Amino acid sequence: MAENNIDSPEELKPKRKKWIKWLTNPFIVIVPSVIFLLFYSENSYLNKTENQDRIDELKAEIQQNIDSTAFYERKAAALDTDKERLEKIAREQYGMKRDNEEVYITDIK
Repeated sequence: MAENNIDSPEELKPKRKKWIKWLTNPFIVIVPSVIFLLFYSENSYLNKTENQDRIDELKAEIQQNIDSTAFYERKAAALDTDKERLEKIAREQYGMKRDNEEVYITDIK
């Protein structure tokens, strides 16, 4: 009997290398998972950067509030020690007077 030199249909198909099979199957699962985690999940990179920016803004606002609180505390302490200045502010800004005084307000422009 003569040998058949005709290739079978299986032999005609290009053989797929085994390492490609093992490489592509995990990629089908891993790549979409990584994309989901980076962009769409609750703890995504985008959310993390937005939250960090908000934290930085709030820290700056807290520092500004601390500075303004210290300014007004110094101003209040200065008014507690300087009674003449306190009286001047009470008279000029709030229109207060002593019991035995009469105040006439004139509007001079």
